[in-house]
Amino acid sequence: MTRREIFAGNWKMYKTSAEADALVRELVAGLDKKPGREYVIFPPFPYIRDVSAICSGTLFRTGSQNLYHEKQGAFTGEVSPLMVKDCGCSFALIGHSERRHIFHETDSDVNKKVRAALDAGLEPMVCVGELLEEREKGETAKILNRQIRDGLAGFSAQDFARITIAYEPVWAIGTGKVATPEMADEAHGIIRNILKDTAGAGIAENMPVLYGGSVKPDNIDGLYRMDNIDGVLVGGASLESASFLKIINV
Repeated sequence: MTRREIFAGNWKMYKTSAEADALVRELVAGLDKKPGREYVIFPPFPYIRDVSAICSGTLFRTGSQNLYHEKQGAFTGEVSPLMVKDCGCSFALIGHSERRHIFHETDSDVNKKVRAALDAGLEPMVCVGELLEEREKGETAKILNRQIRDGLAGFSAQDFARITIAYEPVWAIGTGKVATPEMADEAHGIIRNILKDTAGAGIAENMPVLYGGSVKPDNIDGLYRMDNIDGVLVGGASLESASFLKIINV
């Protein structure tokens, strides 16, 4: 079975409504359609419905950058999976390093959000990755093992079939630094071995694992050639149509 290839852009907390509208229209117009490839945009919450409407009928799908694990309730400021789904999303980004390290989300939080996303009919894209000091201590495998085992504990084979993992070394996000293709591929191989041990060989072989961390037009070729890399989760370079199109049209 050929693994899914997914190319995603996380806009983070950028863009006005007019800018978001213009960007997504430029992406739709400039896409060089590749057979079997999937494309996802993660806009800010206020623009999800509008961006989803523009993407309707195209190869682009949308996702939320986060969600809360409850369906509804007195949780001021939070957004539920059902709301996200209702706005037209297919995906939910969960456990991004900025959520983990700025907002102190735990692996337990990630686990609950993955379950909630699945229950709402969304596809979770789960982010994992190590800090610079953890890599320098040789703890990359240890951190990935904990994040995957705890964050994805208790899920069935049917659940895993709807989950994507994005490896994002924290030291390479928004810093201009990037893991070499070989470094990224090695980490992806570690992730597949962890999945093989925790969920089975079939799941490990078939689950898409994306790379995220200062992905740019000038490094996408090397990353895309790696056997264990099934696509990319792009941050800053997804905010301009010219740079993002060079990446997703590789």
